[in-house]
Amino acid sequence: MGEREELVGDGFAADCRARVAFEVLANRWDSVVVFVLGEGGPMRPRALLDRIGGIGPKVLNDTLRRLEYNGLVEHRRYAEAPPRVDYALTEAGIALLAPIRAMGAWAARYADTVLASQDRFDAH
Repeated sequence: MGEREELVGDGFAADCRARVAFEVLANRWDSVVVFVLGEGGPMRPRALLDRIGGIGPKVLNDTLRRLEYNGLVEHRRYAEAPPRVDYALTEAGIALLAPIRAMGAWAARYADTVLASQDRFDAH
């Protein structure tokens, strides 16, 4: 079955697997963390905080837990003193980089259009 065929008819019914992809990235920080790990490789939480502007430690922790729950990242513990943990993308997380980059390209092209439309709508 082709890509187009997968999304016609009841393609977005409540039990549709396509919804999983949208739900996985519904949180605004999920795709940012996946992208940063994809660009920079495995990282410790502190390094992620330094690379991502505007995210706090609690939000980052919640995001990493959600991404781990969804099978997109794994945390790795190292038997060192002091203990060290880093996070890396799984195969599913790596596969998500292409759609995230495509969304970034779309945003670069159309974000101004969307924002202008929102401004016009709010003005009424």
